[in-house]
Formats: sequence, C-alpha cells, structure tokens
Amino acid sequence: MTTPAKARSVHLVSRPQGEPVPEHFSIVDEAVAEPAEAEVLVRNRYMSVDPYMRGRMNDTESYVPPFALNRPMEGAALGEVVASRADGVAEGTLVLHNRGWREYATIPAAEARPVDPDRVPSVTSYLGIAGMTGLTAWVGLFDIARTAPGETVFVSGAAGAVGSAAGQMAKLRGAGRVVGSAGSTAKTDYVRDGLGFDAAFDYHDGPVAELLAEAAPEGVDVYFDNVGGEHLEAALHNMRNHGRMALCGMISQYNAVGPAPGPRDMFQAIARRVMMQGFIIGDHMHRMSAFLDDVGPWLADGSIRADETFADGIDNAPEAFLGMMRGQNTGKMIVRL
Repeated sequence: MTTPAKARSVHLVSRPQGEPVPEHFSIVDEAVAEPAEAEVLVRNRYMSVDPYMRGRMNDTESYVPPFALNRPMEGAALGEVVASRADGVAEGTLVLHNRGWREYATIPAAEARPVDPDRVPSVTSYLGIAGMTGLTAWVGLFDIARTAPGETVFVSGAAGAVGSAAGQMAKLRGAGRVVGSAGSTAKTDYVRDGLGFDAAFDYHDGPVAELLAEAAPEGVDVYFDNVGGEHLEAALHNMRNHGRMALCGMISQYNAVGPAPGPRDMFQAIARRVMMQGFIIGDHMHRMSAFLDDVGPWLADGSIRADETFADGIDNAPEAFLGMMRGQNTGKMIVRL
C-alpha cells in the first residue's frame, strides 16, 4: 500500500484541573516518517484508552512519565507493519506497541511485539482480556491477593475492562462468592446475569459499606480495588480476618485537584489483620506466559466473556477516553482507527 505523507495524531494541549474536557486535546496532521535501520512503520488499526492515562495528563512525578504537551500521546495500540527495515519483522505482521493515539507510528522494531491473530477469537483481545487488561486482573487476584477456592471476592468497577475480567477469573478459579459494584442498574444486571457474579450492587443506591454488607453478609476475603475512596473504606470495614486487598486503580480520585484522604478508621486494617498491596502491571510482565496458559483455554472454550465498546476514528479518541472515565463503556473501550 502507499504510505501517506501525513496522518493524524492526538495531542494533549493543556493539563486538566479536575475532569478533562475535549478542549484539552487537539487532532494534528503530522508527517509520516519512513523507517530507519531497525525500525518499522505501523499502520495502527486499534488503540486502547485506559484510566491510568488520566494520571499522565498531570505534570507530576509518578511511575510513568507525564504526557508531553503538544506532542502525540501514547498508549497501547495494535497495528500492521506496512514498511520494515528490521530483520525478522516482515511487512504484514500484526504487532502490539505503545505508540497509540495516532494513525501511523514509526518505531524501533524492539518496541513492537508480534501477535498471533489465530490464537484469540478477535485480535482486539490483545488490547483487553488477552493483553495488559487481563494480565492486570490475573496478577492482582492470584499473585498479589492470593485468591483461594471457596473465598469471597469483591470487585469494584465490575463492569469495566479489568473488573469484569477479575470477577470472571475469580469464579473460574473456584471463588465461593463474587460480588461486584457498578454505576447503574443496567450494569449490575450485566455483571450478575451476563458475567456470572453472584451478586452486584449499584453504588448510587446507598452507603457502599451497607450495600456490600448486604451482598457479602459473611464478609470479604479478597478485595480487588479499581475505584478507591468510599469503596476502599467499605471493603476495609467488611473484610474478614486476614483478608487481602489488591490495589489496582482509584478511578474515583483521578480527577481530584488535591490529595484525597484515605479510608476512615484505618485501625480496622490492624484489627482484621488485612494485607493491602498496590501494584503496577509493568512490574509483572514476566508473568504473561503463565497468564496466557490460563486465559487461552478460557477464551477458546467460551468460559470467559470479554465485551468491548468501540469508538470509530481518531477524531473520536478523546471522547472515547472521556466516556470511559465517566463509565460509559461496558468491558474494554477500544478506538477503531
């Protein structure tokens, strides 16, 4: 195919204070660079939008550098190599890489991970259940929280990409009871009836601690936290002795303009002997092979469900991100380019 001289990318043009709005982004035409030695040119077919990207919009030190202003943003993408000057990477190869938010990416071949489209039901699974999303759920449940058969597991943000994977994986590994929270009746119905959670509640319906106590009357052994805030406090007050918490994300606080206070009555962590551990999935990439040994058969036999919400075109990528942050997606939010 003929490579265009220019293609579009998304720039962050100002840093949000609170919730981002469309004016923080700009769609920019940029020259498409031909690959140099050991580089490949990738036509991106799909890109991911994820909650952690909100933190990168702040000019603060964190586990990942902030987005540079007036430069293409970054994130997971899946695309086809359309030109290659790298040994072992042929044109036509489907690859994963981290130069999303643009239609074309010229990158070192070492940054592109070839994937097998025949190993998964849909190639977009590599941006979700068979990729970092699924690995995050699996590591949090089984490496961090050491979830055991028969235990009660609570997952916040249960209709989102990571949460929906975590709840299903817990059931598949023998959890006795899995409870999820979500932001609407439609989502709680989906979590319970579509994903097989034992119970689900809408966190708008009352104090989260009370709703959780009703859904898990014998207490919680494992909490997979995607939300933080009131959910984290509620989980702490409903944990069984020696319970474990895997702290994956805190989407309720990502738009806060200052540090958010922690849960009240942290003495409960001592009284209940609770283990709380935060984790960043980039520290656990060595577990990908073992994870795929689990999730591959689950996908092949249909025992795990991986729903996706799509937006079309790079012009709609900012709105897809904003919608995901507001909880408008079911499962993984993906932009088709």
